[in-house]
Amino acid sequence: MGDRLKVLPGETIPVDGVILSGQTSINQAVMTGESMPVDKAPGDEVSSGTVNQFEAFEMEATKVGEDSSIQRMIRLVQSADAGKAKVVGLADRWATWIVVIALSAAAITWAVTGQIIRAVTILVVFCPCALVLATPTAIMAAIGNATKHGFLVREGDALERLAAVDKVAFDKTGTLTCGSPEVIALRSAPGVTEEALYSAAAAAERLSEHPLGKAVVRCYEKATGTAPLTPERHAMIPGKGVTAQLDGHTLLAGNPALLAENGLPIPADMEADAATYQNQGATIIYVAEAGTLFGFLALADTLRAESADMIAAIQAVGVQPVLLTGDNERAAKAIAEQLHIREYRAECLPEDKLEQIGAYQRDGSPVCMIGDGINDAPALKKADVGIAMGGIGSDIAVDAADIALVDDKIEELPHLLHLSRRMMRTIRLNLTFSMTLNFVAIVLAITGVLNPVVGALVHNAGSVLVIINSALLLTWRKKA
Repeated sequence: MGDRLKVLPGETIPVDGVILSGQTSINQAVMTGESMPVDKAPGDEVSSGTVNQFEAFEMEATKVGEDSSIQRMIRLVQSADAGKAKVVGLADRWATWIVVIALSAAAITWAVTGQIIRAVTILVVFCPCALVLATPTAIMAAIGNATKHGFLVREGDALERLAAVDKVAFDKTGTLTCGSPEVIALRSAPGVTEEALYSAAAAAERLSEHPLGKAVVRCYEKATGTAPLTPERHAMIPGKGVTAQLDGHTLLAGNPALLAENGLPIPADMEADAATYQNQGATIIYVAEAGTLFGFLALADTLRAESADMIAAIQAVGVQPVLLTGDNERAAKAIAEQLHIREYRAECLPEDKLEQIGAYQRDGSPVCMIGDGINDAPALKKADVGIAMGGIGSDIAVDAADIALVDDKIEELPHLLHLSRRMMRTIRLNLTFSMTLNFVAIVLAITGVLNPVVGALVHNAGSVLVIINSALLLTWRKKA
């Protein structure tokens, strides 16, 4: 602690500390899940495990070893796991009583009737094979069904717990959204075409390493089918934007501070338009060429195409969706409103998500957590059921979760919820059938109607019927 370190571009910050000199942008997704890097300057705090995106900087270590952010994350995961209870199956709870009842009935029947054949028949028909098979066969069939829909169930009782949840908490970035910024709007100044604005912005960002700059270039190429012009010179100004030289003209792309530094005022109507997009969680890039303001581009992390229908389907099941995100209030509110999610929490650190999950559980609401980042791992572990995005998700998140969504197709989540509830209905039906069959058979055995051979056939028939009923889950899907 107190040591001075130099962190180069692209390096992972090894300890928590404070920047002493230099300006840069830090990718904090590992800690907060934010989709955009955060600009940092002298005096700002940085966390271990985050990544320096651009310029080298010097920092002073303030927390090392067990006190660092990444170690705190590990302890959060461990503590969440320690407090997570396992489901005890109905058959397990009944097993002791079943044995006691069977032996007692056989002994009493032998003592009263004096016919050992009746006692043997009772033991044959009451051997609870169907009861024992009722739960595991249904679970295995449901797991097979879930696998065909892209879910890898890592905990055997996860589907039992999922059937009881009444809240599903979502991370935002990479789960409900695509996880990368897209150009969602162009606003050109009077006398400037949108094509000219877009072209100037893409040329200015052509050599940029910033995620926003790369997004502008990628979206331009996708929209026009051509690559932007390459500037002769390019310079990044941390915290402000970029400047470039193209055909003797100076290109600017950045925030209002960059324009003010170059003596370019922003018209009031354009500022108002920009504020509208910012209130929707977008980031604004102003563009100027040769001392003339061309307009601005609005970029935002866009929703997955399937997110809205998926959220609506979850609500139709009677489960309440909740948004827990490390992003800012505006971005969280915009996404929540678009998806009609009534409850959301913004600027959540890993411990905040963990505490929120715990609060739901203390209120008696079983909760499922869905996320993809390292910052989601403690909440995934703490939740009654954790579901990790297996494709884009981090290895730590997948290891912390009970279920992994292998192909990241979140539109299948409502099916998993329906399947878990159908599985529990199947288990209850299997248990009811097997217990009823056993009690009817024991009554017939006590009265001498059944002999051991017929009793064995009845016993095996019950087991077969339970297996057939469970097997129906393999191809089950709720009809629209």
